[in-house]
Amino acid sequence: MQIEVMIDGSYSEPKIIILTASMTDEINNLVQKLSENNPQIISGSKDGRIEILEQNNLFKIYANNGKVFASTNKGEYILRLRLYEIEDRLNPFQFVRISNSEIINLKKVKNFDLSFTGTICVELINGTTTYVSRRYVKKIKKILGM
Repeated sequence: MQIEVMIDGSYSEPKIIILTASMTDEINNLVQKLSENNPQIISGSKDGRIEILEQNNLFKIYANNGKVFASTNKGEYILRLRLYEIEDRLNPFQFVRISNSEIINLKKVKNFDLSFTGTICVELINGTTTYVSRRYVKKIKKILGM
């Protein structure tokens, strides 16, 4: 896919034009994402207070015992949204789902250990270790260019 940005002072708001030979799933997904007006704010509660969580400060978001948590450099926060709702709000170029119950921030990954048979061990820069489920191994390998 080619991307071209043109700066023109005569436009008061951005205009997006997609030139394509045919409608594909990729184009449909792109149009849908561009059309969405979902709020990108994620808030979490900790110690009886609700705080706005910056995406750059998130290490991982995970579900455990029916609740959804966000792990940040300031600790753990409880989120009121479901994991799939949070996934829609996250930057898709920075966050990736590694299992049905966990999403990680790729910018917070220290390393991927592929020595485990059938799975991938992920070490985050805060020392947390987690695992990519078998279902998502192919997706992670594609992201890593393998």
